[in-house]
Parts: sequence; C-alpha cells; structure tokens
Amino acid sequence: MSILSSIGRVATRYAQNRARYRSERELLALPIELRKDIGWPEIVIDAQNGPRICRAP
Repeated sequence: MSILSSIGRVATRYAQNRARYRSERELLALPIELRKDIGWPEIVIDAQNGPRICRAP
C-alpha cells in the first residue's frame, strides 16, 4: 500500500461525504410539501448532529 493510494482513498471518501452533505443541505432547503411530493426520505432533527435524512432499513 503506497502513500499515493492512501491519499487517493482519503480524497475519494472526502469527495463522497462532501457531495452527500451538499445534497442534504439542498434537500433541507426545499419546502416540506415538495419533499413529500417527490418521495424523499424523512428528515430527522438530531440535537447533537443536526438534521439528517432517515434512510429506509
């Protein structure tokens, strides 16, 4: 395992997390009625971590 492959994995994970958080922020900006109409999962407000999307089990 080289250093470059480790850096690549970290960069990929960072990009994926950043894209997920950006999507969550955009979804939170939509009105609740619109979120329900398009069938997005429920958003739960967590006191420690803030709003999060509930994923179906």
